[in-house]
Amino acid sequence: MARRFRRTRRGITAGFEPQEAELVAGLLEDVAGLLAGPAGGADAPSPAGGDAAGEDQLAALERQLGGGAVEVPGDPALARLLPSASHDDDEAAAEFRRFTQEGLADRKRSVLLTTVATLRRPPPLLLTDDEARAWVTALTDLRLVLAQRLGLETDDDAALVALRAAEADEDDPASWTASIYDFLTWLQEGLADVLLRDLPAGGGPPRR
Repeated sequence: MARRFRRTRRGITAGFEPQEAELVAGLLEDVAGLLAGPAGGADAPSPAGGDAAGEDQLAALERQLGGGAVEVPGDPALARLLPSASHDDDEAAAEFRRFTQEGLADRKRSVLLTTVATLRRPPPLLLTDDEARAWVTALTDLRLVLAQRLGLETDDDAALVALRAAEADEDDPASWTASIYDFLTWLQEGLADVLLRDLPAGGGPPRR
């Protein structure tokens, strides 16, 4: 059974059973893969190295300047990850998407895969503050995808998911997804509490 996030002298830690860690890592990888499709970022991770990385950035810039339209993702889950900048001005939204969608998708994929890498390290899980913030962002994106799959639109819908998770039948895929969503919500809330607890009441640098 997973243990809630807490801060130690060495960093922020939590306990996961191996199957729990692999489940979360696999789901995060699924979302990263979703963002790697034609409507998201690049089709594959950019190779390391100066020349190849420079060529990738140049190719992206050429695509942006070439004037080709970037369509709103057809997958509703991907559309939630890469939302339109404006719902009132289609032309402005399309222009903004053309210049920002690929970069946004790549940044999200990077955060997701950073989080996966922390889960694949030998246990126990131990995070730096930067890694913990990446976790919060990655869990937000994963929960957005699951929320769309579950048809969640309001807080009342989310409350129903919690109830559905409590009554989950292991043979019901939707109930299983609801249980996972509820688990991820618990993880994210616990981690956010740890990070917020370090913030001083009147501003300034985080407490240690």
